[in-house]
Amino acid sequence: MVADATVATVMTTYLDHAATTPPRPEARAALSSWLDAANASASHLAGQAARVAVEAARDEVATALGCSPHEVVFTSGGTEADNLAVKGVAWAARDRRRHVPHLVTTAVEHPAVLEPARWLAERGDVTLTVVPPARDGRVEVERVLAALRPETALVSVMAANNELGAVNDVPGLAAALTGRGVPLHTDAVQAVATLDVGDRWGVDAMALSAHKFGGPQGVGVAVLRRGLPVVPLAHGGGQDRGVRSGTFAVALDAACGAALTAAVADREGLRARLGVLSERLAAALTALEGVARSGPADPGWRLASHVHLLLDGVDADAVSLGLDAAGIVASGGAACGAGAAKASPVLEACGLEGTPLRLSLGWTSTGADVDRAIDVLTELIPRLRSGHGRGVAVADRGGRGVPTGPVPRPTSPAR
Repeated sequence: MVADATVATVMTTYLDHAATTPPRPEARAALSSWLDAANASASHLAGQAARVAVEAARDEVATALGCSPHEVVFTSGGTEADNLAVKGVAWAARDRRRHVPHLVTTAVEHPAVLEPARWLAERGDVTLTVVPPARDGRVEVERVLAALRPETALVSVMAANNELGAVNDVPGLAAALTGRGVPLHTDAVQAVATLDVGDRWGVDAMALSAHKFGGPQGVGVAVLRRGLPVVPLAHGGGQDRGVRSGTFAVALDAACGAALTAAVADREGLRARLGVLSERLAAALTALEGVARSGPADPGWRLASHVHLLLDGVDADAVSLGLDAAGIVASGGAACGAGAAKASPVLEACGLEGTPLRLSLGWTSTGADVDRAIDVLTELIPRLRSGHGRGVAVADRGGRGVPTGPVPRPTSPAR
């Protein structure tokens, strides 16, 4: 309890919504309402009531995405949804064809897509082409189309990059693939909170994660076009559309549907509000020496929620320590894996260098959050660039301090 209280005291300004965003009130209410739900596959009245809740949530998701409820499969999150599409479609193509199917994806995909794609290739289940991005993190439709082969069985291109916030022309790619007989999958985990995905963009498969749009952690959605051949990842009772087995997570599914409905209703206003806040934040910080904004220059091709910066001459761990001490919750991109520094694969693919800092906004973000981040960073970054902030304890204005030293860091920002 002491540790929890300490964390709560320090974490005063939350700017890591790309990693997870707080649950919306509608999601909390739905979750608490169904925590005692019966098994939704049971035939008694309590089970039938639970099943009604699941199907109501499925209808909510379908309405929000402009698809049929029969195309919505609840999963444990975005990673399972991505794996179900990538592996499931590839295996189905392998089973139908005499030759090894070909899969096309990009170098800036989340590991939930890249890792299963590479795993399939290593097993010999597919051949794989990884398309490089432009320097701003976007993937050009023409490059993807140029990678197609007669045996291409799946294309997977993310809707928006979790690090840079770069938005891809997924609807345009879907239109270009029409008539070619090649299914398109998109990881829309970062996109759905601020981008309109009406008519599911015309894609054949889509992955969502509830905790990125105000739902709880531990539940996601795989949207699978009706008739798309998909081999299940796990075999069992086939409870969800025959492609996912296991007892329905009634409370989580209900909260997911409620959160997505609320997020879609709030989307236009949220995008406009976050666009103003993120531009204010970026303008203030890029005015500092050695700070540059990465990602697309055109605001129309970047998420309104993301500000991704590259800092020159600043130590990544020192930035992290300084932000923690000041109560600013944000993510970087450089990391230490197995005791060795490891750059972000996304930044490497884009040919970008520097210490990354991702500041991501969400539905709870305020102008006060942005102002405080500006105050802290406009003091911290110059101090670190001058060399005065390395190897010493960093304290915020309230006098709290944290010791320096090796800090375990992830290999890339969380989603």
